[in-house]
Amino acid sequence: MPQPTGDELTAVRDRRAALREKYLRPIDERPASTARGVHHAAFICKDVEQTIRFYQDFLGFPLVELVENRDYAGSSHFFFDIGHDNLLGFFDFPGHDHPDFRETIGALQHMAISVSGEQFDVAKAKFDEAGIEYLGPDRGADDSLYFRDPNGLGLELYHEKLGAFEGTQLLPDAGR
Repeated sequence: MPQPTGDELTAVRDRRAALREKYLRPIDERPASTARGVHHAAFICKDVEQTIRFYQDFLGFPLVELVENRDYAGSSHFFFDIGHDNLLGFFDFPGHDHPDFRETIGALQHMAISVSGEQFDVAKAKFDEAGIEYLGPDRGADDSLYFRDPNGLGLELYHEKLGAFEGTQLLPDAGR
């Protein structure tokens, strides 16, 4: 995908600066969120067992439920524990011919999951040993591993505390 350059890049950067000035409040002036957190994010998978093996056996996210989807007979709905009372959910839709993942408007570009420094190193070694392709740590993102799951879902293992980004505290109670 071509990146903007020249005047187009300047205009994009100026627009971002204007939006920051207009909408971004200092941390001590922001109201509390009306949400309690992400209960779960749900994605479509190609193969239930392959997805379970990847998330539970490879990444270490325990499978906590596997039931029939209440909205589609025969479809499985299952969840993994990704820490701090957050769940990662998947559905399969037997009989549907879904296209492969495409990076487009409305699609998930990637989901960043916070991990400890120790787990980051373990994951990187496992990826290397298994021959799974990833990006990072590179490009100035020393604390990130970007990869795709067996379904094409973009993930990032991010060695950063929850509520912080690149060492900057974004949330008042960051540091978990």
